[in-house]
Amino acid sequence: MDNLTIRVIALIGLLYLPFAVADYKTKKPTSNTSQIKEHVQPALDPQSGLVKAEGFNLVLAHCSACHSPTLITQNAMSRERWLETIRWMQETQKLWPLGEAEPLILDYLSTWYGPKKSARRAPLPTHLLPAH
Repeated sequence: MDNLTIRVIALIGLLYLPFAVADYKTKKPTSNTSQIKEHVQPALDPQSGLVKAEGFNLVLAHCSACHSPTLITQNAMSRERWLETIRWMQETQKLWPLGEAEPLILDYLSTWYGPKKSARRAPLPTHLLPAH
């Protein structure tokens, strides 16, 4: 992608931001996002590699304006650690104040890129196991 295309995409993302926040606020909160995460295979955005879920557009608009989304997908941090990272970026990397978007971004990051519960893979389906 050329520089102009990247700027246009970033501008569109920033223009969409108020609508993403308003849309998020009108939806009823999910009672237990961690249970949903465990039982639903999330769709991934083919361009960014990020999970397409509530807060995706906010994260894409704010975070990928400065760095690759891969920096997000490589991490698994608690909500508190994500907040510390945001504060560090604001203090040292010139990240702008996130305002009302900050708790929504933290919800998304801690839900989909939070600490891993287990390093083990899911069990194989029984039809893939060798016959005895």
